[in-house]
Amino acid sequence: MPRTVFLLNGPNLNLLGTREPEIYGHETLGDIETMCANRAAEHGLALDFRQSNHEGEIVTWIQEARLAADGLIINPAAYTHTSVAIQDALRMFEGPVIELHLSNTHKREAFRHHSFVSPVATGVIMGFGPRGYALALDAMATLLMEAD
Repeated sequence: MPRTVFLLNGPNLNLLGTREPEIYGHETLGDIETMCANRAAEHGLALDFRQSNHEGEIVTWIQEARLAADGLIINPAAYTHTSVAIQDALRMFEGPVIELHLSNTHKREAFRHHSFVSPVATGVIMGFGPRGYALALDAMATLLMEAD
């Protein structure tokens, strides 16, 4: 039975490809999802890829992952810097958690330098654009294999 990874995406990521392409690139979230599905399949992982603009929905998905996922990758987007609720939900997830960002948040506005997710994440991948998603899946596959 394949290991399941939830890959959760936060607010405004549904606008990738048109939203500030100089920062986020020209690939759409659909393009990224296709790439992730292929990469997950290469690793023998089942992938559950989701996006929401609503904090509470993301919290509910993290709670769902406690019973349904072996690992969790999250690009919380703007909620990175604001959401204690997402941090609290991630604290209850017992598997590996990878925090993911398309841009290097430390090269951006000062308010983006703080993350509520990093203290509860196994690791952080940022600044590699859409390729960061593939890197996160590679890292998650390794973490899950090492846990066996």
